[in-house]
Amino acid sequence: MPATDPATSARMRAQRRRDTAPEFALRRELHRRGVRYFVDRAPMKGVRRRADLVFPRRKVAVYVDGCFWHSCPQHATFPKNNAQWWADKLAGNVTRDRDTDTRLTDAGWTVVRIWEHENPVVAADKVQHALEHGHSPPRQ
Repeated sequence: MPATDPATSARMRAQRRRDTAPEFALRRELHRRGVRYFVDRAPMKGVRRRADLVFPRRKVAVYVDGCFWHSCPQHATFPKNNAQWWADKLAGNVTRDRDTDTRLTDAGWTVVRIWEHENPVVAADKVQHALEHGHSPPRQ
């Protein structure tokens, strides 16, 4: 990684990989509804990418994607320092997300992608829809 100023490095190190506020909000809402799930788990063997929530019996994997890290069309920002490195990094994240979606879908899983900015009640509705109907509504 190219040299980054200490403040930026500290901020990036502080980013949580799991148990983020949007994840907690979704988990609280689902739990309130009586929906139970596994947290931070690989949906299937051979795919090392972990889902935020997994429903193995229903074959539903839920990802709560951060707007910055996954290039949200509504809120994505791109750093000016080391711009090309960051552009490549963020594009790689999106490519990996699509590959994960394809691998899981090909194996019969339903993938639900939720943006961190989505209302937790609406997000929980999407998850419940996938659990009840075997497919997720379109991502907003």
